[in-house]
Amino acid sequence: MTRRELNAAGVTGPGLRAAYAECRRLNARHGRSYFLATRLLPVERRSAVHALYGFARWADDIVDDLDRRRTPVERDRLLRCLESDLAHGLRTGGGEEPVVRAVADTAERYGIEHTLFTDFLASMRSDLHITDYPTYADLRAYMHGSAAVIGLQMLPVLGTVVDREEAAPHAAALGVAFQLTNFLRDVGEDLDRGRVYLPADLLAAHGVDRPLLEWSRRTGRADPRIRSALVAAEALTRKVYGEAEPGIAMLDPRTRPCIRTAFTLYGGILDAIADQGYAVLHRRAAVSRRRRAAVAATGLLQIARARRSTGTGHRPDRADGANRVIRADRAELQGKGPAT
Repeated sequence: MTRRELNAAGVTGPGLRAAYAECRRLNARHGRSYFLATRLLPVERRSAVHALYGFARWADDIVDDLDRRRTPVERDRLLRCLESDLAHGLRTGGGEEPVVRAVADTAERYGIEHTLFTDFLASMRSDLHITDYPTYADLRAYMHGSAAVIGLQMLPVLGTVVDREEAAPHAAALGVAFQLTNFLRDVGEDLDRGRVYLPADLLAAHGVDRPLLEWSRRTGRADPRIRSALVAAEALTRKVYGEAEPGIAMLDPRTRPCIRTAFTLYGGILDAIADQGYAVLHRRAAVSRRRRAAVAATGLLQIARARRSTGTGHRPDRADGANRVIRADRAELQGKGPAT
């Protein structure tokens, strides 16, 4: 599968191919819903999405350092080294880290603005010393770099049927919606790292503060005030999904199924949170494998329709190739490929 994607993307040279393959492995290992959605992209665009994900994941892992092996000073040093490596890579196409080589190549191929990477790394660095956000406005400022720019990086890869500037606010909102979903799902895990991403003013409106969250996490006991705050956070997140959704129709018809699938799967995380009684301080909500496969199957049908509407079905040679791609992707989506 990796070879087919790289060949279709025109990625040549063993070093660069290995760099993209590493990004794909990072996405497959950690992405779950995100990786599954990329299977619905045109094959030639998948490697670029893996590169964007792989770079973001690499930076995020430096900041979080789940094994707590590094001090904040060491993490800051590594993050600055990554930033320097990226700046060099964007200028020259090289880079010490595989994720940098791949993402620099992707930025060049698709004309992605370099400031989007700068803003992303600035938000990552803030995670080293900022542990909570007083207001939603403060959180949105952080999420510009940590989430909105990811949507904006993706936009040139996905392609649009309108001016890119028209689609950009919706792409940024989708990145924010996905991250708010992660924040809600990961409240307990983030608390273990000393961070609270739910804005303090939203929590306070329901009588919740950090000590109450820590008590609930420590004891495993629920509290109606916490549930009320989480319900409000869910409503806020769904509002941002509403801001993002009109942008899906602005995308290239061949990439819409991917984003629609991601939109549905991430929204499904919110459904799972609600179904589990908002117990995010005590267990991690997830969309079931069966549900993910069903949503992806719907995406495959949308892809087939999009290919017919663009005339692929009228060219036997191209139709046969498209059908082979669909069959290969269906096999992977049904569990014969990476389980993520």
